[in-house]
Amino acid sequence: MPRALAKVGDRVIAETDKWETVEGNIYFPSSAIKDRSILQDSDLSTFCPWKGHASYWSINVDGQTLENAAWYYKETYDAAKNIEGYVAFYKDKVEIVQE
Repeated sequence: MPRALAKVGDRVIAETDKWETVEGNIYFPSSAIKDRSILQDSDLSTFCPWKGHASYWSINVDGQTLENAAWYYKETYDAAKNIEGYVAFYKDKVEIVQE
């Protein structure tokens, strides 16, 4: 069965066999996050006209902080309900692998 991984260095921070792809980004269900303690709330918020307001997390792994490396939509507009509560990662900060 195919799966998607999010990695920082050699550490897998999220893994799932069910994900959504939107605008070229893989959205992981929140249950795919292996260790929520690595996520730090960020003050950053952005707006998408069809998805809604995104909130961000910085990722702290092995003494390294990746600022605003993950985002999620706590509540989405109707057109994006399939990713509500899902998490995506910036590909230039977190390695995304599909197997």
